[in-house]
Amino acid sequence: MAETGYTVFYTDAGWMGVLGSAQGVRCVVLPQPTLAHVLKIFGNIEAAAPEDYRFSELGRRIKAYIGGEKVDFSSEQVDYAAATSFQQDVWNAARTIPYGETKSYAWIASLIGKPGAARPVGQALASNPVPIIVPCHRVLRSDGQEGGFAGGIPLKKKLLTMESTREGRH
Repeated sequence: MAETGYTVFYTDAGWMGVLGSAQGVRCVVLPQPTLAHVLKIFGNIEAAAPEDYRFSELGRRIKAYIGGEKVDFSSEQVDYAAATSFQQDVWNAARTIPYGETKSYAWIASLIGKPGAARPVGQALASNPVPIIVPCHRVLRSDGQEGGFAGGIPLKKKLLTMESTREGRH
């Protein structure tokens, strides 16, 4: 089996993709208008195995999630090789936020023992390479406003609305 594998798939929101290694998921590409956009975001994948089973199955689960199903990604392995220890702490803290709930950047900062570091937490979440797996869309500003999201605020709002209205649906 190749060290690196990927899958690309179409959802109601657009083309998405998953890229990973034997250690876990490295990249989740949020909805894009074309397949070519997803492949461009992946970068050089010539050595990667397309439709690698590990990531094809995850792709099916992400597609179900985008389609409105409640899907749990908390046990998904993530390859944090390119991340700093601070980013890893932030991303792992975000993974503890349950489906259908939101927390603040300040909450994550406190959880990781860095109270007052809400802005660096936001920066770490902005560089999250595996959105949905690390549910950064569930993190809001302390005033309840959305803050940022790599997929754009409309997608963040859509995911939050979907989760709040689908809570408990399997």
